[in-house]
Amino acid sequence: MTDLLEKAVAVARVLSPAMQDEIARAMLMLAAEESEPVLLTPDERAAIARSRSAAARGEFATDDEVRAMWAKYDL
Repeated sequence: MTDLLEKAVAVARVLSPAMQDEIARAMLMLAAEESEPVLLTPDERAAIARSRSAAARGEFATDDEVRAMWAKYDL
């Protein structure tokens, strides 16, 4: 295991079990040689469409909003 991966795992260890599972799922998907496409729910598709529309209008999170999100997860 590389030093960087060791560091990432160490950081993940202090996160909630739910966050650890999300990270584990992402790692497994990235490491898979072949993986199935992710099927999105209608709600997820709608959220992506709203995000794309907001981005097209130039509406992005403020620096304070981004800091608040990072703080929420102690990052």
